[in-house]
Amino acid sequence: MGLLRFALAGVLLAAAAGKARAGRSGRDALRSYGLGGARVRAAVWATTIALEAGLAIAVAAGAPWVAEAAAGLLAVFALTLAVATLRGLSGQPCGCFGSRSRIGWPAAGRAALLAAGFTAVAILPDYRPSGDAWLAGGLVLALAGLGALGIAVLALARELGELRLAVAPQAALSLDHEGPELGGRVGLIERFERRAPLALAIFTSPGCHLCAALEPSLRLLENDPEVELRRFDEEADADAWASLAVPGSPYGVVLAPDGEVLAKGTFNSLYQLESLLAHATRPVRA
Repeated sequence: MGLLRFALAGVLLAAAAGKARAGRSGRDALRSYGLGGARVRAAVWATTIALEAGLAIAVAAGAPWVAEAAAGLLAVFALTLAVATLRGLSGQPCGCFGSRSRIGWPAAGRAALLAAGFTAVAILPDYRPSGDAWLAGGLVLALAGLGALGIAVLALARELGELRLAVAPQAALSLDHEGPELGGRVGLIERFERRAPLALAIFTSPGCHLCAALEPSLRLLENDPEVELRRFDEEADADAWASLAVPGSPYGVVLAPDGEVLAKGTFNSLYQLESLLAHATRPVRA
């Protein structure tokens, strides 16, 4: 009985280790089940590793009721693999023991067999602890749960770090054939009153949801004494749109006091809008 319990716990722990060792390829294998978002896949991947590792440790320690929990988890895996196989996904990565595992009836049968094994461990009389063993089992289970939670937190923290590196801030999109010519002079400067060091023309549209979302950022820039900001609506200021060949909204054009176009581009964040101002004020190389 004890040998079966330790053997099943070892298999479960090996599955958790295989997933953790596979890393990104293990997370990407979850696409086979329709999990498209990188954060969703990372959360499912980390949670599965934590569950398998925690249950393996608790089963090996003889904690109460964990064999039933492990049997339920493996039954869910078996059902998921069976459904994926029926959908014609055989041969796709399943992530069961790492990146090399594949969806198919063998994988579904393996998960079902493991579920049956844990069920057998759970219902055999000598598995049930008695007396103080219940207290010890509860303590082991609590420690295993804390360890599993730690693994999940570390895995998610690593994934978030990778996503932040992958999604770096981008500058505003400036294309030569769109908008006014850089270095040219436009009469739009006459619409500005304060003659600040920089004039910032913001082109918006009535039905532009992004323009409305950026309104707090525009109000923030309006408080900058070095910048005079003015909005130009696509309908109310159609002449300004036409004269500068604005491709769409939201769009920004930075002008010098004499009307020279210093920077231009499409933006969708405060960072990108500030990148236009930074481009307009950077020193000209000789």
